[in-house]
Amino acid sequence: MGIDCPSFSKVNIGLKILEKRSDDYHNINTIFQELQFGDIITIDKSDHGCDIICDDIRIPKGKNNICYKSYDELNKIFSNLNGVKITIKKKVPIGSGLGGGSANAASVLKGICKLFDLNLSNDELESIAVKIGADVPFFIKGRTQLGMGIGEILMPINKTFKGFYLLVIPKISISTKWANSKIKNKLNSEKTLTNFARFLGEKKFSPELFENDFEDVVIPTYPEIGLIKNQLIEFGSKFASLSGSGSTVYGIFNDEASAKEAELFFQNSNMTILTEPTKIN
Repeated sequence: MGIDCPSFSKVNIGLKILEKRSDDYHNINTIFQELQFGDIITIDKSDHGCDIICDDIRIPKGKNNICYKSYDELNKIFSNLNGVKITIKKKVPIGSGLGGGSANAASVLKGICKLFDLNLSNDELESIAVKIGADVPFFIKGRTQLGMGIGEILMPINKTFKGFYLLVIPKISISTKWANSKIKNKLNSEKTLTNFARFLGEKKFSPELFENDFEDVVIPTYPEIGLIKNQLIEFGSKFASLSGSGSTVYGIFNDEASAKEAELFFQNSNMTILTEPTKIN
């Protein structure tokens, strides 16, 4: 009997790019906000190995699949682990800055542990997840977290950025590798010292604290990103930003009616998703 594994998405509320590391990653400072929108993953036991079935032909089915890497890391620890069949129904667009693949990997880690009663704690799963990808550890616990390092140093925040999130995903592809190569020319040590943890003591939401440094390189090259951001603000979003290095631009609205009005405007020429944060247990 298989099990269903929730696999959500995320946006970055603010993203400061800090110094480049020896491993070619940059240290960052961000707030991850998990959203209810996501993919559908089912895991079944099989005789051996890891078989992956996906309804998107662009997703690799073998060892290059990030979900396979989750199985492989667990198999290194539990050498007698039986095989699995992983079925993925994709809803989160590839390369959208919403963390769909990372969420899939985290869901498979948690799902296999449940399926085989492996009794690993979330902290133990996070230490495995960092070997798979920078954003994977966040999705082990999800919700709202401060992310540092390359995103693997996490601090849960018992405060959600509430609202109706309108995700606008234009028909452009932005390479994270390209964005990272360009950001080095924009780094400003004074600008990047903002401590996102400050908002914990703020009674009022202060959007100016939460800039995404990637906007400095993405918007000049892709002006439609800047246009979407400005239009979201014109429609009444209390905050609008690029997520990650894009291409998703999102707006946070206080009321659903305004968010739906904005969605009607954008959906003719862009993919749109209206969602909310995942709930805190």
